[in-house]
Amino acid sequence: MQFPWGHEKRYNDYSSYIRRTFGERVQKVSINAGFTCPNRDGSKGMGGCAFCNNSTFNPSYCGPELTIQEQIEKGSSFFRPKYQTQQYLAYFQAYSNTYGETSYLIEQYQQALSHPKVTGIVLGTRPDCISDDLLVHLKEWQKDYYIAIELGAESTSNETLEQINRGHSYEETVDAAKRIAAAGIPVGMHLILGLPGEDRAQLLEHAVEVSKLPINFLKLHQLQIVKGSAFAKIYEEQKEYFRLYTAEEFIEIVVDFLEIMHPGVVMERFISQAPHDLLIAPRWGLKNFEFVAKVEKRLAERETYQGRLYTAP
Repeated sequence: MQFPWGHEKRYNDYSSYIRRTFGERVQKVSINAGFTCPNRDGSKGMGGCAFCNNSTFNPSYCGPELTIQEQIEKGSSFFRPKYQTQQYLAYFQAYSNTYGETSYLIEQYQQALSHPKVTGIVLGTRPDCISDDLLVHLKEWQKDYYIAIELGAESTSNETLEQINRGHSYEETVDAAKRIAAAGIPVGMHLILGLPGEDRAQLLEHAVEVSKLPINFLKLHQLQIVKGSAFAKIYEEQKEYFRLYTAEEFIEIVVDFLEIMHPGVVMERFISQAPHDLLIAPRWGLKNFEFVAKVEKRLAERETYQGRLYTAP
């Protein structure tokens, strides 16, 4: 059976999206350009988000002590022997990569785009750090490069966002997604499933809410307790504050989530993987591709697929 996204996978997957967009394999290379966040530098708060230790998703090869070009060289060196002609997307990943003066931001992005193997940039950021001025520049660049913005929404509940010290509202997420889409720039979004206070019904309600937005792709993450985060301190003293799912439970949640998710939204990932030495809980012992295989198997067993129960608003 071929599904609406043009192939036999039971969900709208990111690898196929990349092939449709570029006609070939293109690899993301992470960049740490030394940015910060408004809930770290005091403009909105201090200490950052309760779940966050940025080291958990910042590869060892990228650090602000290296130039952006040097980080691209180091990151691409892992793939170069096997894919010599491959192009790359510079993924500005650490902290909020649209937070700063527009002229400075443009300068940083240009350093990446000047690399001969870079065909575009992906900017990870917060919904409250998207200026219209920056969007004007990025829209112009769309003529020559692939430009995408990933928004860390994390939840559609304002109560949850306040509890995790996020420093922005879901209404700001909605506004940012609409303005980015209006500029013709692909929009990605991140959600953490399992934040304190959110039961299974709330997790599935996230799928309903984000399906209303003009987003192109979505990343799901299970809640992980990592060393150096505010949650780590709470977990040490009050484990019952958290509802940490087993891998099997989370697989069922992902399948339920997919069933009601808009079929046009590309699912970029289902879980995150904190480094072993930083991860406190849950310890599933599964790599990303192993989890994906289990999700695909469960979708087949349940004879279901992304969007099967989706209802247009």
